[in-house]
Order: sequence, then structure tokens, then C-alpha cells
Amino acid sequence: MNMDLKGTIEQMETGEQDAALAALQSYNTEMNHCFTFSKDDERDRELLGGLVLGFLDSELQPSCQLACLETVRILSRDKHCLEPFISRSAMSTLARYAGIAVVSTATPARSQPVEGQGEEGEGEEAAEEASRPSENSDQELIVESLKSISNILLHNETGQAVAADLQLIKGVAERLKQCHDPTWIHEVRFFDLRITFLLTALRMDVRAQLVQELHGISLLGNQLDATLGLCWPDTLETARAGLEVGEQLPPLSRQQTELTMEILKILFNITFDTSRCKVDEEEAAEYRHLGALLRHCLMSHADGEERTEEFHSHTVNLLGNLPLPCLDVLLIPKVQQGSIEYMGVNMDAVNMLLEFMEKTLDRGCKLRETLLPSLSLLTESARIHRETRKFLRSKVLPPLRDVTNKPEVGSALRNKLVRIMTSIDTDVKDCAAEFLFVLCKESVSRFIKYTGYGNAAGLLAARGLLRGGRDSGIYSEDEESDTEEYREAKAHINPITGVVEEEQPNPMEGMTEEQKELEAMKLVHMFDRLSRNNLIQPMQLGMDGKMREISPEEPANSDSEEEA
Repeated sequence: MNMDLKGTIEQMETGEQDAALAALQSYNTEMNHCFTFSKDDERDRELLGGLVLGFLDSELQPSCQLACLETVRILSRDKHCLEPFISRSAMSTLARYAGIAVVSTATPARSQPVEGQGEEGEGEEAAEEASRPSENSDQELIVESLKSISNILLHNETGQAVAADLQLIKGVAERLKQCHDPTWIHEVRFFDLRITFLLTALRMDVRAQLVQELHGISLLGNQLDATLGLCWPDTLETARAGLEVGEQLPPLSRQQTELTMEILKILFNITFDTSRCKVDEEEAAEYRHLGALLRHCLMSHADGEERTEEFHSHTVNLLGNLPLPCLDVLLIPKVQQGSIEYMGVNMDAVNMLLEFMEKTLDRGCKLRETLLPSLSLLTESARIHRETRKFLRSKVLPPLRDVTNKPEVGSALRNKLVRIMTSIDTDVKDCAAEFLFVLCKESVSRFIKYTGYGNAAGLLAARGLLRGGRDSGIYSEDEESDTEEYREAKAHINPITGVVEEEQPNPMEGMTEEQKELEAMKLVHMFDRLSRNNLIQPMQLGMDGKMREISPEEPANSDSEEEA
């Protein structure tokens, strides 16, 4: 391979197009599927990269342009040999071939244009013209250039800074505006989006520029609309063009799914800090429109279960970024035949979220990344929408009948959620407890009823609710929910475990008072030794409902003594 590389360099150094073309085509064929590179050849690969870029800045026949760009794509896979490609001039050359170069009036174009795209002039008009398709434009060249830029952005911080400085996001945005133009092939559209994703993920300044200057949410919303092929039968109600209302949606094609997931990832990057922000009326309308698009994504399926779950995961992640008041778009569609109706509201989207959450819970893998987004989204939706909360409660916390098994035992969704309330991952257990607490309308007694005091103690201690009561949420009046079975068994339920337990024999039965006192003192001494060795920390319940430490010199100050 080293000899082939050196031979390719020798042919390139002759400066003859035909010799260079033959050498590059041979090299590209051999290296096309290579993603790992020898450290010994680093210097030669950098030399070849510089030679190829020099060729690209000269007059070349289209076949030689393509061969050069293919070589750049291959060489840019090696993150250790990107030096030839991260200079301003090199990035400008690649951007020009990709059709995303932005030419300012202060900086005239210095390089030859891609054949078939016309001469580049000055100003924004030239940038827009460069990104328009024409009958003669060679989209293969565009794709190869976009792939090379993607590799550079992925691997190199200097390349990212140069791309931001060259305003490449503006050039990409111009082409994204042409989302309804069928001229552009799938790969051009995909790598335009991939570059946008990388820039918004890695550069905060580009992220802000896309949102504020280039109206990124609206731009990408239109891209999503066009990719899914939607029509709007009513305000904030979507349908697939060509399908009757209520007709089952066919699976999205592989290409549709790929493009849609890239769009969702970009939108996540530029909206991730908006869920708790206050938005004005215009912004709220924009987010609600996006929410309607996301509802359609949630109700759509990709080709294959695994792909569908990935698709829905990106959708749920983005839904969690929407300002909370805008989540009502999930409930807006009218109830159709086959819809899930609850209290006169269409619950198809909420039910889909619940099913998705249970699937990720059953999988039990990387719960922090997979479960938390859907669980948090359901919690916030239930907190602010009464119909959503009541529907979720009917599914997750139906009237309690089984009081013989512990809350964490069983295959019902309630049992699964209670089980993870004792997870070693604090975020996961807190989120599960918060969800169930909200479904209980933040009532301590109801929460304990469904989970047991032992499982509930963590959340109650954190909220200062160990004395009972209700948190500060705004909910409707309590409705009677106790079943006859529960009422009959209520007096015999152990509140710590949440179940009726068999009566246990009294371990002190048959002991004299002196023996009982001796056992009690043994216990006191054991606790004292553990405390002095810092193995346990004595605590007491404060007036604020939270646990606090007892210092060694402080006497226990129990409420029972104060009240006696």
C-alpha cells in the first residue's frame, strides 16, 4: 500500500491530468473501504492531500475533479492527517465544489467554479446562485465535497472554526430552502443536513446564528414537512398527502427516515434550552407548529421495529425541548374512528408515548439515556394537562385491588416503575418517583398507597414531606378511587411495604421485663458503636419535614415528647 501511495504521489507531481487521474482512480478503488490507516504513511498522505487540493484549484476535466474529491474524502477519514484540509483556502475550495461557499463583497472568489455551476460573482446573490441546481450540475462532485467537509468537522476543531468563519451554514441554509425542489438527489440533502448537525452540535455561535439570523426552526420545520410529504387539513393537524383522513399511515421509506432523523437531531441542538424559557406569541406559534409535526412523527413508523424505535427516540427527545405550554398540540387532533379517546380528547399521541416509555423500561439498557426523556415528557404533560394526567393514571395507577403483593412485584407498569424507584442511578429513580407522584396529584397518602412508604421515602425526604400532606401542585379536588378490596384490607396493610402481611410471632414473647430491658440496651450499645465509628449517622425529623443530623451532644428532641 505504501508503494501505491508513493506511486500516486509521483504521478501527481508530474502535473499531467491523465497520469494523475489514472493514479488517483487506482488509489481510490483500493482505499475506498479503508477506515483505519498506518501511522507510517502519515507524512505521505498529508503530501498527497496537499497535491490533490492544488489540482482542485486548477482547470480540470470533470472526471479528474471527481477523482480528486474522492481522494480527499478517503484521506479526511484519518483524523491525524487533516493538516492539508483545515486551512481557510482548502475549506473554501471544498465549500465551492459543494456549492455552499458564501462569497462576500470584500473577498472576491479566487478559485475556479465547479464546472456546470457558472462563474461565482460577489455578494449574497452569488452564494444563492451557487447553491441552485442546474441541468449540467454534477451532484456527484457536490456529494464528495460534502462528505469530505463532514469528515473534517467531525474530527478537527480548527476545521470547525474555519467552517464557522467561512459562514458555511449560510450556504447550506440557502440550499435547505429548496426542500421542495426535486432536482436535488437524496445524498446531497442528507449531507447538507449532516453538516448542519455537526456545526450546530459543535459550535454554539453557529447554533445561535441558525436560530436567530437564519430562522432555523422555521427552516427545518419546512424541511421536515417536505420530507414527510405532509398536508394540513386543519390548523395544527397534519396528514400524509394522498391519504384519506383516518387512513393508516404507511411506513416511511429508508431515505425519508434518514433525512427526518437528521432534521430532528439538528432541531434538538438548536432548541435544547427552550423548554423552561418563556416565549412570546410568535415563538409559541412556531413551536406549536413544530409540535404538530412531531406528533405526526410520533404516529409514524419506519421500515422495521429497531429503526422505528430510533426514529421515535429522536422525536421524544425533541418534544422534551418544546416550551411546556406548547405540549397541548399533542391533544389537538379530533377524535377519529380508531382513535383512543379519553374525556372527549384524542389520546393517540399520549398513548404512543406511554407505550414507547414502557418498551424502553422493559429493555432496561442505558435507562438514563433512553427512559428519562419519555418519562420526563410524560411527567410534565401530566402536570399541566388534566386530561393527560387522568388518562395516564388510568393506565399506570388503576384502582388498587391487589394488596397481597408488594408494589414492586409484578409485571404491570406500576410495578416496573416502583422497582426503578430504588435504582442506583439517582436521576432514573427520581424521575420515576416524580412521575408517579404527579399521577397521585402530589398527595403523600396516595403516593404511599401505590408505592409503599419504603419506596416513597426518598422523594418525600427530598421534598420535606415525610410528615405527610401535599406538595404545591395545582390539581382538581380528589375523587374517590378506593376499591372495595382495598377498603376491606386497608386496616391490615403495612404502610412501609404497602401490602397485607401475615402476622409474625412476637420475638419478645415469654421474656421477663429485665430480659427485654437487657436486649434493648444491647441494641442501644450497638447503635452507639456504629455511630461513633461513623458507620451510621443518627438523624431526626425536623419541623420542616426533612431529616437532619443529631450531633453527639444534642439530646433527641422528639415530637411525641413535645406533644405529651
